[in-house]
Amino acid sequence: RKKFSRGGMPPDPPKGAVWHRVAGSIGDGRLMWQKPKPVPISLEQSLLHDTFPPGFLWGSGTSAFQTEGSWDQDGKGASIWDHFTQSKMDNVAGDSYTHWEDDVQALEYLGVKSYSFSLSWPRLFPDGNAKSPPIEPAVEHYNRLINRLVEKQIEPIVTIHHWDLPLVLQETYGGWKNETLIRLFGDYAAFCFRTFGDRVRYWLTMHNPYLVAVQGYGMGVHAPGETGGLAASLVVAHNLIRAHAKAWHTYDTHYRPAQKGKVSIVLGSHWVEPQKGQSTATDVHLCQQSMEAVLGWFANPILGDGDYPSSLKIKHGGLLPVFSNEEKLWVKKTADFFSLSFGPNNLRLGRNLPHFGQAVSPDLRRILGWIKLEYGDLQILVAEGGWFSEASVGREDTVAIYLMKRFINNVLQAVRLDGIRLLGYTAWSLVDGFEWNYNYSVRRGLFYVDFTHPNRTRTPKTSAQYYRQIIADNGFPQVEPSSEVKGHFPCDFQWGIVRFYPYSPQFTDPNVYSWNWTGDGSLHAIPGVKLHTKRSQCTDYLAIRNHLNLFASTGATHYRFALNWSLILPHGDLSSVNVEALRYYRCVLTELKKLDLEALVILYYPTRKAPHLGLPEVLHGCGGWLNYSTVEAFQDYASLCYQELGSLVRYWITVNEPNRLTDIYSDVNEQHRAAHNLLLAHAKAWRLHERMSSRQQGAMVSLALHADWAEPANPFLLESHAAAVERFLLFELARFLDPLLSTDDEEKQGKGDYPLEMKAYLKERARLMGQPSSPLPTFTKSEREELKGALSFIALNHFTTRLVSPNTGQQNHPGNHDCLILSDPTWPSSNMGQALVPWGLRKILRWVTERYGGARPIIITASGVDDQAPVKDTMRQHYLKTYLQEALKARQLDGVNLRGFYVWKLQDDHIPQYGLFSSTHHQSKAKASIDVYKQIITLSGFPKDASLHTCRSSEVRPACSFCLWMSKNKALTVFGCCLMLTAVIFTALVFSTVITRRNYMKGRKSRVNIMIELSKAKNQVSY
Repeated sequence: RKKFSRGGMPPDPPKGAVWHRVAGSIGDGRLMWQKPKPVPISLEQSLLHDTFPPGFLWGSGTSAFQTEGSWDQDGKGASIWDHFTQSKMDNVAGDSYTHWEDDVQALEYLGVKSYSFSLSWPRLFPDGNAKSPPIEPAVEHYNRLINRLVEKQIEPIVTIHHWDLPLVLQETYGGWKNETLIRLFGDYAAFCFRTFGDRVRYWLTMHNPYLVAVQGYGMGVHAPGETGGLAASLVVAHNLIRAHAKAWHTYDTHYRPAQKGKVSIVLGSHWVEPQKGQSTATDVHLCQQSMEAVLGWFANPILGDGDYPSSLKIKHGGLLPVFSNEEKLWVKKTADFFSLSFGPNNLRLGRNLPHFGQAVSPDLRRILGWIKLEYGDLQILVAEGGWFSEASVGREDTVAIYLMKRFINNVLQAVRLDGIRLLGYTAWSLVDGFEWNYNYSVRRGLFYVDFTHPNRTRTPKTSAQYYRQIIADNGFPQVEPSSEVKGHFPCDFQWGIVRFYPYSPQFTDPNVYSWNWTGDGSLHAIPGVKLHTKRSQCTDYLAIRNHLNLFASTGATHYRFALNWSLILPHGDLSSVNVEALRYYRCVLTELKKLDLEALVILYYPTRKAPHLGLPEVLHGCGGWLNYSTVEAFQDYASLCYQELGSLVRYWITVNEPNRLTDIYSDVNEQHRAAHNLLLAHAKAWRLHERMSSRQQGAMVSLALHADWAEPANPFLLESHAAAVERFLLFELARFLDPLLSTDDEEKQGKGDYPLEMKAYLKERARLMGQPSSPLPTFTKSEREELKGALSFIALNHFTTRLVSPNTGQQNHPGNHDCLILSDPTWPSSNMGQALVPWGLRKILRWVTERYGGARPIIITASGVDDQAPVKDTMRQHYLKTYLQEALKARQLDGVNLRGFYVWKLQDDHIPQYGLFSSTHHQSKAKASIDVYKQIITLSGFPKDASLHTCRSSEVRPACSFCLWMSKNKALTVFGCCLMLTAVIFTALVFSTVITRRNYMKGRKSRVNIMIELSKAKNQVSY
């Protein structure tokens, strides 16, 4: 037996070897992070509607140990995984060795063109020695499977070794730590080529060697469970690479000429993006290092220059085995195509992955682009793509559908937009099986396997139905785009913008302070020393006019802002009223009136950031909205605001988003109690305003609900998912609207009460879970009377659309709607993860109108999206155009009585986010979206001919930039005026002095002349 040195391989490649050459720039992978990422609103970022090239290999795959079962049947030998799991029951799995025909039927159901499966080395050769006779039943099994696949025109893609090393090789040689396995693997590969190669065109030598080296021999998480650390992992990886090269050369020399197949190795990887999206030179370098530490570790020798990446040599030094010059030539280019595994086995490694502080991302398109830049224009096979579901999910694997959609659309984008040459996509896996160190706690199959049934029944999951549809369509065919409607909104439409808490503290402190500048730098009031401050005036609030000038420049007509309850009533009752705060708000409203603008004022704006949910501390300490006393306190607060500010306000919101406030309470019973009291507080405030309305003609009162639309998440379970959507909307909206409004359906009409459907659902849930009663509180007869009709208009805050599915995986509290909330990852989304789904606005408006009729106006009191662009906020421009277009459709096509739309929000607080203007720290710069909004306002929508419709006699007031500058720089303006006045006075003084001196000199000269004349006359008289 020939002995190999540490690097020992045959020094020269065999004659006639076919070297795979690739075109393109090699080694430029780091450019992937230097190139700008696709902008969010573009074809690249949203779902690409296109199809794959003809001949694309749609496939699915399995591995022998995970699915074959029959662990000791027909003379099969033990593998390292049989020993590692130490449970025969674990290794029954889906029993594909027996039920292989069921697997082929599953493939036919999907309509795939390829099937990737692995051969079991210990099943074929229990002792691991391929020079000995194989187990004939095993050979017959694989022959039957391959023949049936060929008969069904399904391309077999065969993996020679997928982790199940014969146990005897581990016990005899130490497994892959020993280079003896290179020869043994070469012999085994030669047997496979010789026995099955006449019908197999695509071979994969081994699957994801990174996990074998790191998880198996370094960390002990995988079989054989050794914890040899980095040194062991490096040696194992070195031997795996050389074993692959040995198999490739064996095929290339002896079998390729006749069989004309291709050979590769499946390499697994993660993907990383620079932390916080900042592609600095350092971040790019670290991202490149991260990819080289996982994918490059194996890909660089095999598909690159035949050696390890420089970063690994520097990092590991003498621990890293060395390829001799002969080995480098022998190892490199030993793959006929690039085969990639991209799934949870790599991405779930979490902090153990060498990502160097960068962000791990499941972006399949980006890693495919990196492979092309780093290793050239190779054909690429995605040999393992997909994710997992918890075992409890069963057949309704809704989340898996959207992850599949994302991964496959990533691949399509790589093909159509980046020019990647994709050979095929293998959805992993075909059937449920044993998931390595996760055992049976997760499932990855497209087909559900009942492990308790002796026949291991296979049932297609909803992800299988979805994959079948994609294959039938060969991708994502073009859909008819939604046509734009032309028309305009009414002239009294409320074009609004939102501001959170406007407050500008005015200096009214009469104290005199001493400054401890040599100590801690603090200020201390001097006892007994007071100054007389002047009487307060609205002009003293410098921020008001600045702020309202910004607002007026947008062309908007309505300004939405919130009062601060805890500021106005610090003690929660009328015993202490902050008159300065009220005066400030009165100043804001007065200035709005001067500008001919309207206000929509919120009495109570709950906030998670405030320590007391926006409540006065005393009320929060007494239980907040769980205590009925807060309802009474709110009535007193509302009365005060109506009296002090009512003459200046036409539109009131009592409570902003009570349906989000209730989410803060962890206990479901508390959630229902809080919602109950919030409804009563609103009703009391509404009735109070009704009684006072004789002094405030035309004023309207409502409460604003967070109103995102919901879509059935699973298109293959429409009945149950549509029911979940309706239940979700009942809890989100109808719970608050039904007690206040009559529904169009008399059978569902609440008559001052919660929705009948919701009450019935909670009652039945309580019964099924053994609860004594429903957690939903009840209204008294007088409360129902007070609630009925207590809404002047319907106010909705709409931002996005959710996917909703019934929660079938775990027990929930009987008081919940029992729905799961998802998002489609292929929808365009903002930096903060908000999906842009314009058509959702039209659907929520239609749902509300269908349930409550069109008598009451509907106003969208907040809608917007975050955009990190400092000025050119492309995403927000797109958002405003598309959402307002859907709003117009709702009015014109669906008959929705929509009367207003408010953009969230006027100005950023700090960094660029939701604001139409940048923050004051960034000079309050106007963003590009203002022009878009202003144009829509000017045209009152999207008219066919802009010249034919205008609601106003004059154009929208343009912003006076000089006026804004003057307003912002009053101190500088006063100082400049003083300088100018001083200069004028000084000039006048100089001018006066010059004139006076000149006159004096003239007078003196005249007097001298007179004296001379007198002297002459005197002399003449003397003579």
